[in-house]
Amino acid sequence: MKYEPYWHATARPFTSAQDGPVEGRVDMAVIGAGFTGLNAARKLAREGVSVAVLEAGTVLAGGSGRNGGHVNNGMAHGYAEAKAHLGEDRARSLWQAYDRSIDMIEAVIAEEGIDCDFRRSGKLKLASKPSHVAAMRRDFEVIHKDVDPDTRFLERSDLSDEIRTQEAHGGVLYPKSAMMHMGRYGVGLAEAAQRHGARIWENAPVTARRRDGNGWVLDTPRGAIHADRVIAATGAYSGVAKPNPLGYFRRRIISVGSFIVATRPLSDDEIAATVPGNRTYVTSLNIGNYFRLSPDKRLIFGGRARFTATSDHRSDAKSGALLRASLTRMFPQMAEVDIDYCWGGLVGMTADRYPRAGTAEGMLFAMGYSGHGAQMSTLMGQSLADMAMGREDTNPLAGMDWSPVPLHSGKPWFLPLVGLYFGLKDRLS
Repeated sequence: MKYEPYWHATARPFTSAQDGPVEGRVDMAVIGAGFTGLNAARKLAREGVSVAVLEAGTVLAGGSGRNGGHVNNGMAHGYAEAKAHLGEDRARSLWQAYDRSIDMIEAVIAEEGIDCDFRRSGKLKLASKPSHVAAMRRDFEVIHKDVDPDTRFLERSDLSDEIRTQEAHGGVLYPKSAMMHMGRYGVGLAEAAQRHGARIWENAPVTARRRDGNGWVLDTPRGAIHADRVIAATGAYSGVAKPNPLGYFRRRIISVGSFIVATRPLSDDEIAATVPGNRTYVTSLNIGNYFRLSPDKRLIFGGRARFTATSDHRSDAKSGALLRASLTRMFPQMAEVDIDYCWGGLVGMTADRYPRAGTAEGMLFAMGYSGHGAQMSTLMGQSLADMAMGREDTNPLAGMDWSPVPLHSGKPWFLPLVGLYFGLKDRLS
């Protein structure tokens, strides 16, 4: 078993990063080389803006290269819940933003010639318990009426052509959802940004940020860059330097581990006996699972196996064992199938699980995607580029308040309690 993301292992590396010291003056500095930062840099560079991207690790080292490979529409919440919390207009606008971001990903792939196995597979959300079916049906009816008439409700008897498991009791099909190879997409974005004129420095964490007249100086261990404006696109990976130049976000982002395993390639018969629908799949539990087939026919199976903010070899191995048990429970026929890859990553959650974007402490930012960043981040990268160039009408998150999490300074000590709470909710639901 390899303890590395499948997306990293099966994509060519980005080889066009800057070799020399971090130096110079640019119009825009982008902190973070995930989908948000890379698409912001790509858009800005295409418009003739000079751009520098500073990445603490390597391109896609964070959440963009460590997820489950889903490009799903819809939010982290039920739509009816979003309407109640945000109001009808904001909830509808946010739902439509996810749809637009998937459309944008598809357009960017075509425009930049990125080979990343993008496919409109559709998402199937599964009711994990009989008691979940009625609430899922009610939410479906609101979604179908208000924002997505293409959705379909599937009874349990309708699922046999989609998935072969006793752990699903109905579901909702979202045809607009998609999947892609995250590593190849991200490297393609980085190459496109570089091709249009952006400069990307890897292994250049921002250790300090200070005013320079009307602009900023960003310090790194490899030197410093002067920028008129700064975009923060880091989320769960918003630095640990002391003092932390991104401390504003660390007090508002809760970093939660999410863990994934990938099996050996499956035969056609094994696929027919597990996920013949070949879609992205998610379950309705609070501590649930998500899964899909890879381009080379592996089952990629993930979830919040443990409520921890640590993702390293030891933590990933513990979580991988738990995921193996969940995979076998979902598909007993897969009990003896080898696991080839096991990895983890951090998800940037907000307290209410709605993303945020705007301006704070002199920086533009977009983050807090709460497990839905693969689909939303491309759109938000372009929205940040628009804001940097003076266009304010493309940010679907404009005006949303964002208070710090009480007693939280970056290390989420309360995660085990959160896990117990959601585990109890799942048992009682």
